[in-house]
Amino acid sequence: MLAAQRQELILDRIRRAGGVRVADLVESLAVSDMTVRRDLDVLEARGALRKVHGGAVASDGVRTEEPGFAAKATRQADEKHAIARAAAELVPPHGAVGLSAGTTTALVAEYLVDVPGLTVVTNSLRAAEVFHRAERPDRTVALTGGFRTPSDALVGPLALASIRGLNLDVLVLGVHGMQERAGFTTPNLMEAETDRALVEASATLVVAADHSKWGTVGISTIAPLDRCDVLVTDDGLDPGARAVLADHVDRLVVAGARHGEGNGS
Repeated sequence: MLAAQRQELILDRIRRAGGVRVADLVESLAVSDMTVRRDLDVLEARGALRKVHGGAVASDGVRTEEPGFAAKATRQADEKHAIARAAAELVPPHGAVGLSAGTTTALVAEYLVDVPGLTVVTNSLRAAEVFHRAERPDRTVALTGGFRTPSDALVGPLALASIRGLNLDVLVLGVHGMQERAGFTTPNLMEAETDRALVEASATLVVAADHSKWGTVGISTIAPLDRCDVLVTDDGLDPGARAVLADHVDRLVVAGARHGEGNGS
């Protein structure tokens, strides 16, 4: 197992349980005590966790770090595909759809390439490239201008100017974190501003976020949980988080990561 994969497993356990013990990680990961402690040192340096005696717990800090697209693309890959498939099913044919930037929304684009008659507005270079490769005459794709972020989003005054004044049927929004108090968040201030403009332009907001996003707080809020019409997540989300989200969003769709099956509530 690669170090990055091992560290992601450690973070996933902390997100689910709130903390981990070194001894338990040594046994379950079949690695040495030194390897586990080295992984914890790396993750603590990134601000992803806080080391305590005998283990580690979730970091209490606000996220300002923004990993690059390639780094995020490998995380929760199966879950993201299931979420993307379910989110794409919410986009009507011949509709006007917005796609924000992110690894999950780039996958949504792949599931939208065969939907007829779409007009797509996106600030995602990755999503635009998906549609470009699958060019079809009955689709229009508008890529905003702007400055490029580590997540391959276009942001800034040019992006805002191209979004304001638009009317979109639905926006599929990717987020860095979601939490009851902070809502849907991102560590990039300029990306948050662009995402808020997309939200304001959209009649229906669909948020596509895997279970690891729960409890993570980026420095800037995009929208409160109550603004979300449909949240599409995966079956790794713990029951407590599901209950909180069900109280705030109009509809919660849980997509099965293994088979891509989903259910709504």
